[in-house]
Amino acid sequence: MFRRIGFFVGAVMVLIAGSPLLAMAQESAGGSPLSGRGLIGLGAGIAIGIAALGCGMGQGRIGASAMESIGRNPNSTDKLFVPMIIGLAFVESLTLYALVIAFILMGKM
Repeated sequence: MFRRIGFFVGAVMVLIAGSPLLAMAQESAGGSPLSGRGLIGLGAGIAIGIAALGCGMGQGRIGASAMESIGRNPNSTDKLFVPMIIGLAFVESLTLYALVIAFILMGKM
């Protein structure tokens, strides 16, 4: 499973690395949909997608680790619950920062 995720992340990174080539291309007289404002929109969409992917994977690992710990030692539920919720809030805040940045970029279009 991690190989598939690694392949997917690698493919996305190649696409992101190739996008500056589109930004440096000469603009036609009519204007291309991928010039200037189009690339800002594309970047905002990719940023939200990568942030949501990372957030989902991180929250899944946090939840799985907490449930495994509670399964091994049911008496530790009270000690694990608050740190787990705080960790989930921190992970979610990173996605919200990406959303705010995407909105700022979309405002520049």
